Amino acid sequence: MPSQDILQATDHNFDAEVLKSELPVLVDFWAVWCGPCRAIGPHVEAIAAEYKGKLKVAKMNVDDFPIVPTKYEVRSLPTLLLFKKGQVAGQIVGAVPRAKIEEAVKRLLG
Repeated sequence: MPSQDILQATDHNFDAEVLKSELPVLVDFWAVWCGPCRAIGPHVEAIAAEYKGKLKVAKMNVDDFPIVPTKYEVRSLPTLLLFKKGQVAGQIVGAVPRAKIEEAVKRLLG
């Protein structure tokens, strides 16, 4: 179960919660059946807790909400997209070490 630090992004709330967010946003595109998605889940949750107040973290189930992932051409899972001021500012594809995610977050916030 996702932590309370993580927003559940949907096709309906994506614009308001991600694109119009005052804070930079990390969006984790995932699916229930995706093993690598489960592998990076704890890293994403830890980053959400660690950067609370500086970074908004959202998870989006691509099976439940296919419109946004299609718009951003998410073809592999997991895909992490970093948004700043409504624009994609970074992308990470695949199950990567926490350090790689954190490095991207620090660049985004820097």
